[in-house]
Amino acid sequence: MNMSLYRTMMKSNMKSFINFGLGSAVYVTLMTSLFPMIADNMEEINSMTELFPEALMRAMGLESFSSYGQFISAEYYGLFFIFILGVFAVMTAVQLLAKLVDRGSMAYLLSTKVSRANVAFTQAMVLITGLAIIILMTIAGGLLAGGWLIDEQYSIEIGNFLQINVLGFLLFFAVGGYSFLISSMFNDEKRAFAVAGALTFVFYGLDMAGKIVLDVDWLRNFSIFSLYEPGKIASGDANLWFSTLILTSIGVVSFLLAVLVFKRRNLPL
Repeated sequence: MNMSLYRTMMKSNMKSFINFGLGSAVYVTLMTSLFPMIADNMEEINSMTELFPEALMRAMGLESFSSYGQFISAEYYGLFFIFILGVFAVMTAVQLLAKLVDRGSMAYLLSTKVSRANVAFTQAMVLITGLAIIILMTIAGGLLAGGWLIDEQYSIEIGNFLQINVLGFLLFFAVGGYSFLISSMFNDEKRAFAVAGALTFVFYGLDMAGKIVLDVDWLRNFSIFSLYEPGKIASGDANLWFSTLILTSIGVVSFLLAVLVFKRRNLPL
């Protein structure tokens, strides 16, 4: 990794990292602030959720609102978290390679003594560092809000909360990995964004379709989003080792392939 390039790219992208991190931290805090009202009306709200269609409950990953862990898993980590991190991973992966090639900036980087492989690896580390910053800010927001607003009898174990966030990091490590690989293949920023975004949307759609319609539950086997089930982590029923192994493998292989592809392909410089 080239440290001079890493520091320069971190400096130019830090504002985006902080903005996404603040957005995630604010959302998890807002969702947490709603739970005391739900806890005060627990029986009525659980009676109301019994009227929800089973398909909707499965899609939300919700069993009940009986604990803060189940609530925050369904209302934040199953919805807004995936949207925020999905947009970040795809957008940043494209900006760090395809955008520089498309706008001619890559020619300046490659005119120095830094090799192509070193440039691609350094850009990958910038993306991974950005993901880590957002997750750390989300953890900080969730722990502070939970400690301040949630009654102890409803609180989530810190270990389970950290596991939800760590597995979330690995999910978007994998999404960022294949998006970075796609970014390394294209000269056009818009095409790279369209392909990476469409693939992510298809994976998410397969997972949701499998949750909503039990007859096509097998579709979830083709989606990496099926490996991230925050509700099951909160209740201690998730197979964390299997999900960790698969998501880490997808991310590592994708980033390594991206470096290899970027090193060997013809660039319009």
